[in-house]
Amino acid sequence: MAVRYDGLSPASISASRAAKGASKKRDTAPELILRKALRDRGLRGYRVDSTKLAGRPDVVFKRERVVVFCDGDFWHGRNLEERLAKLEGGHNAPYWVAKIRGNVARDRRNDAALAQDGWEVLRFWETDLKQNAEEIAVYIASVISTRQNKDR
Repeated sequence: MAVRYDGLSPASISASRAAKGASKKRDTAPELILRKALRDRGLRGYRVDSTKLAGRPDVVFKRERVVVFCDGDFWHGRNLEERLAKLEGGHNAPYWVAKIRGNVARDRRNDAALAQDGWEVLRFWETDLKQNAEEIAVYIASVISTRQNKDR
């Protein structure tokens, strides 16, 4: 079920354009931090920003069928109930609440579709990536290793 924004609108056309333009789709700071940590661990056989998979994963280990998403805290709804409570008290609340709820629902649909196709889906929050990229890279390496050993 797709989220509909009928009757809802962003603050203004120029504000909407500015927000979309400022929101990078790839090579964000958390992605670059994670990719450096992965390279430092010797993990180099991945693709970036795969448009052929549901949700456009940020990092794809095709052979091992592992996808990694670097989710922005705001756009992907970290601490969702707290986030929604703040949004409900702000400007244009119905639009923003629907937008973030829709993003979370879309992420869940994409996760389910990928898992059904045999992909291991890993999601990490931007704040965690900025603070613990090395630990996250170690975890990803362990998942990759486990998936490689299953294939043997």
